[in-house]
This record gives sequence, C-alpha cells and structure tokens, in this order.
Amino acid sequence: MTGTEPRLSPFAPGPFAHRVAERLRGAPPATSSEPHPALAGDHVLNPGFAMGPGPYRDAAVLIPVVAREPEATVLLTLRTPHLSSHAGQIAFPGGKIDPEDESAVAAALREAEEEIGLERARVTPIGALDPYFTGTGYRIVPVVGMVDPAHRLTLNPHEVDDAFEVPLPFLMSPGNHRRGSREFRGAMRSFYEMPFGERYIWGVTAGIIRGLYERVFG
Repeated sequence: MTGTEPRLSPFAPGPFAHRVAERLRGAPPATSSEPHPALAGDHVLNPGFAMGPGPYRDAAVLIPVVAREPEATVLLTLRTPHLSSHAGQIAFPGGKIDPEDESAVAAALREAEEEIGLERARVTPIGALDPYFTGTGYRIVPVVGMVDPAHRLTLNPHEVDDAFEVPLPFLMSPGNHRRGSREFRGAMRSFYEMPFGERYIWGVTAGIIRGLYERVFG
C-alpha cells in the first residue's frame, strides 16, 4: 500500500464487517431471563419502567447490512398496518424463535426469507448483540449479517408494505439518535428515534440500532 492510496471508510463493507466481528467475538448473547441495567432494552431509558411479569418470549431479528460500495447500507422494512403488533412501524425482518430453529441466527435468517424473500445464501452472519428486552414481553437477539448487494427481494404482502435502505453512516452517527417520548401504559416512556427523510425509525428498532453503535463504535 502506498501513501497515495485513499483510506477506506469505517463504513465500507470490509472494514465494518471486520470491526463487528472483532467487537462481538467471544461474547455470545446473554442468557439472562430478566432485563438487567447492563443489558439492552426499553428499560435502559426508562428506569423503573414496568417491563411486565414475564416470562419473556424469545425472538430474533436480522440487521441486514448491505455490502454496497463505497459505504454500506442497512435494509429495513415497513410493516403492514393490519398486524397485531407494531403495525405500520419500521422494523428489522424477524420474529419468534420456533422450536425447529437451531439458533437465533437460524431464526433470523428464516424470518428474513419469509418476510422479504432475502435468500439466506445471500447473507453472511458475523455476530449477534446481547438480547434486547421489550416492554411488550420479548427477548430479541439482533443478528448482524452482511448482505450481497446483488440480492433480490420478494415482499410478503401480509407482513411487509415496503423495504428500503438507509446509509450506514447515518445510522451510526450519534448525532442522529434523538430521544423522544410518548404515553404508554398510563406513563410517559422515553425511546430513541432516528427520522430519515419521510421515514420515522423509533422504538425497539432504533434502540437496537443504538445498541449496535455503542457496541461497535462506542
């Protein structure tokens, strides 16, 4: 390498994947059955928030980082308005971990294939964050995967209205991580929000993105 060659952005697919693998190496997802201040979840911004009696239902989501050059993007979905939970919200592909799933990674890949037609052969898992505990009773394992930019999507119209990509630098910039609040269960609840143009990313999805930033760049 000569001194005249440009330095790759930390958000380029190669450097980012390497950084994620290094930061998540040797740290498998925590198995605690209850939320703890050291773990991620809705309770972090809401000390004393009633998280529910449990038990927590296990789920997994895929954080699909599309290996575009010169800088990667993150693939997100817009849920259909008729779903029973998080209807009309922006989310990662994912869902409950079924008994047939070998792992959280397997569940995340299966759900992505079912929801948006993302073939698992196009995804290279590179690590998983600690579980994210939600006020609605889920323990979600976020799985980070690098996605071949040549992928093709086929959206399941019963679950997903749209799929779109957001530049990775935007999501990994703490200046774009705002705090919002609204009433939930009779009390004000705080959460992260990351408006991107006409897209409003907030709640669990924004919390998981914040957790990825803190783990990889914090």
